[in-house]
Amino acid sequence: MNYCMQCGTRLHLKHHDTEGEVPYCDSCQAFRYPVFNTAVSMLVLSERRDRIILIQQYGRPFYVLVAGYVNKGEDAEAAAAREVREELGLTVRSVSFNHSHYFAPTNTLMLNFTVTVDEEEAHPNEEVDSWRWFSLEEARRAIKPESLARAFLIGYLDGQYPF
Repeated sequence: MNYCMQCGTRLHLKHHDTEGEVPYCDSCQAFRYPVFNTAVSMLVLSERRDRIILIQQYGRPFYVLVAGYVNKGEDAEAAAAREVREELGLTVRSVSFNHSHYFAPTNTLMLNFTVTVDEEEAHPNEEVDSWRWFSLEEARRAIKPESLARAFLIGYLDGQYPF
């Protein structure tokens, strides 16, 4: 962040006794803490946790996890359930947090969850081009290479995240 969100003055780093070097606005005489997006991504598992849904979106040929942004005032767990309901038409039965990672290209803190659903047939919205149930090992091979979605999936499967 280079400029004050309130007045547009160029920020400079100033020492804060408990926070270290923090962007500061001389015009507002206020510290300006980082602002970023918050999103969720979900490993959508069957009730027996032996299969996962991966989706294709926006005309792209690769499979990814269901994901979306957290709305203002919304808990991350509620956002996870909402996104699965909106994108796939499925009701989430359980939600558990896996891991988080800051994704610099979109200035987003991504929170990854495992969710379970008990329905077999998804009813996707217009954001989803196609979807498919995969075994966990099939999903490992099918998910988009060198993606954050893959890092979360492999971290979940292997118990070790690459970040």
